[in-house]
Amino acid sequence: MILQYLKKKENKEQIIASNQYKKILFESKIFLNENHFFKVKDYKTSFEIVSIFLIMFIRKNLLENNRNKYLKVNEELISLFISDLDESLREKGIGDMSIGKYVKSYVKKFYFRLSKFPSDNNLYKNETFIKYLKMTDLIKADNYNNVSRKFNDKFGDFIN
Repeated sequence: MILQYLKKKENKEQIIASNQYKKILFESKIFLNENHFFKVKDYKTSFEIVSIFLIMFIRKNLLENNRNKYLKVNEELISLFISDLDESLREKGIGDMSIGKYVKSYVKKFYFRLSKFPSDNNLYKNETFIKYLKMTDLIKADNYNNVSRKFNDKFGDFIN
């Protein structure tokens, strides 16, 4: 009877999503720490970087051959993201009574970002991605072409 609890029942999509999400978090942390073009390095900046890479993964997954499988992977990625938001906000000291409000506001931000994200895969040549970066208000210099290229290159590096 206890064996069923020891064997975690995960399907392939959950395992793929979990691995992708771990990779997103790891690479986002490195990207934040390595680059000095951000105005501030705080929770908001970290949220924006994770959101950008998560959206890139979601868009990449939609281009894969097995579309139904990757729709499930994308759903699981979003679920992991929301759970991670909840956990990280609790670690910041937000209490049980107001945690839902904060998570809801960040989820709304994420879906707004998703709706404004450019659909072109060659992001550093895309003016809409530069407009997107300006909308996030993360970058301190007018160096948006270089920054968008770094985002695209970094994403390409950890995809391969």
